[in-house]
Amino acid sequence: MMKHSLLLLALLVCAACGTGGAGDEASGALPPVVGARTAVVATRPFTETVNAIGAVVQRPGHYAAMAAPAPTRVARVFVTLGQRVRAGDPLVAFEPQTFAAALQSAGAALTAAQQAYDREQRLAAEGITPRKNVEQAAAALAQARAAQVTAQRDQQLSTLRAPIDGVVTLMDAVLGASADMAQTLVEVTDPNALDVMLQLSPADAAHVRAGQRVAVVAGQSLAGDTLGVGAVADVGVELDSATHAVLVRVVLGRPARTLRVGETVMGSIVVGRNPRAIAIPAEALVPEGEGYHVFVVDSAGIAHVRNVTLGARTEAYVEVRSGLRAGETVVTYGAYGVTDSAKIVTVKP
Repeated sequence: MMKHSLLLLALLVCAACGTGGAGDEASGALPPVVGARTAVVATRPFTETVNAIGAVVQRPGHYAAMAAPAPTRVARVFVTLGQRVRAGDPLVAFEPQTFAAALQSAGAALTAAQQAYDREQRLAAEGITPRKNVEQAAAALAQARAAQVTAQRDQQLSTLRAPIDGVVTLMDAVLGASADMAQTLVEVTDPNALDVMLQLSPADAAHVRAGQRVAVVAGQSLAGDTLGVGAVADVGVELDSATHAVLVRVVLGRPARTLRVGETVMGSIVVGRNPRAIAIPAEALVPEGEGYHVFVVDSAGIAHVRNVTLGARTEAYVEVRSGLRAGETVVTYGAYGVTDSAKIVTVKP
């Protein structure tokens, strides 16, 4: 009987031991092992930037867009697209008959209006007609004089001439084709007076001020060829009706190459500097709801989740306002595969 009791007790102990081992494994007492890369948190100078896409545009006062002064036809084209011109050079000439006839008609109308005014003046002085007739004749005379001035100006503009030194950046004049005031036929631009116009969201534009440094590259990403470094000249005060963005004009100091009107560029505006910021690689961030957390690795190699408050960002780094201290270690590459209390094994890049 005693032997049976001892045997039963031994079986129960063994069963208990087996059950306990399975429970420990199921409860995750042994932390998972994750291969990842880490970085030590340190203070460093951090530059806050705002990036925006834009285009090369003409500087106000340094380009001219010209059209026909009145409905007419193109009689002669003197220049081609891309040609360099000097102020006063002829660009496009229109049929002269239209403007000569208009000037002759305006001159005849002015002569008739002057005679009518003189007659009404004389009759009013003799008491034959009321003064209102003189006033009406005076108004007609003023209109006739204005019409003659317009006709003279139109005749002068029957040949469009370059108002500035520059390059022909638009040429839509076709020999013999009709033209009117609503159609821009030719543009002349000073190639040494081109600016960059960036499009910013209202939130980003709120951080931008005149004089801030801007690095400009060609294309639609910051990986494009460097065009130069400039400064913010002015910031728009209202949204652009077409893009619903705030327009920011940038003046480049010395472009690395000749700029082309309309070409796409990217600008990186420096809006702030922190000489002793806590900044970590952006890949260490793990989104959580509307915020972010990181995994802090302790001296035993165990990862602990930590919520962080962020500040400024760049393409590669992010400033941490709260949640981390200098000297701590965070998981960078592989952070998305880490869970709280995981054992971190550092892997080589």
